[in-house]
Amino acid sequence: MFDAVARNIGFLMGGFGVTLQLSFFALTGGIALGALVGLGRISKNKWIYRPITLYVNFIRNLPLLLVIFWFYFVMPIIAGRPLNPFLSAVIAFIIFEATYFGEIFRAGYQSISKDLSAAAYSTGMTYTQTARYILVPIAFRRMLPSLITQSIVTFQDTSLAFVIGLQEFVRRTSIVDNLEVRSIQLYGFVAIVFFIFCFIGSKISRHFEEKGRKTGLL
Repeated sequence: MFDAVARNIGFLMGGFGVTLQLSFFALTGGIALGALVGLGRISKNKWIYRPITLYVNFIRNLPLLLVIFWFYFVMPIIAGRPLNPFLSAVIAFIIFEATYFGEIFRAGYQSISKDLSAAAYSTGMTYTQTARYILVPIAFRRMLPSLITQSIVTFQDTSLAFVIGLQEFVRRTSIVDNLEVRSIQLYGFVAIVFFIFCFIGSKISRHFEEKGRKTGLL
């Protein structure tokens, strides 16, 4: 039934490896930048709050596909040199996903009692130290289920890199299908792989959500 998949399994899984790499860099960069964006969104300094709020509102109202196109076609003109599809996709995903992770972190920061921050300030800690040692760690634990859920969405969205020629999982499947003409089994295989990974991720998210309720973090 999956004879076309079996004949091309090495090529297909090589594409899945590219998908995993893209997901890793997108999530690592998106979460790191998102943590800073979240802090900026609760900052009382208007020179920090306003630009970051503008960035979040602007990017969140654009289709991800457009952001991918923009970095692939426009950024090389600005930079004066071409960017390969993988690097273009990584930058686009980090910039885009950071706005969503940033909102998750913002909600996490704001869920922390102001008394806790006040207590930290009373010990002589600066805003940066309070954010680093108190706000971010506690918010991260509270928002872990939401972060995992958004990570699943990011993993699914990596298939959009197909449109700029990146040979990730879906692109390589399309290449094989053009030769084998076995669309049902090939794209069925892709669906199964994505389902397995996303299902496991959703179970992990549910586990931390239930654990958070039991420990009082949520």
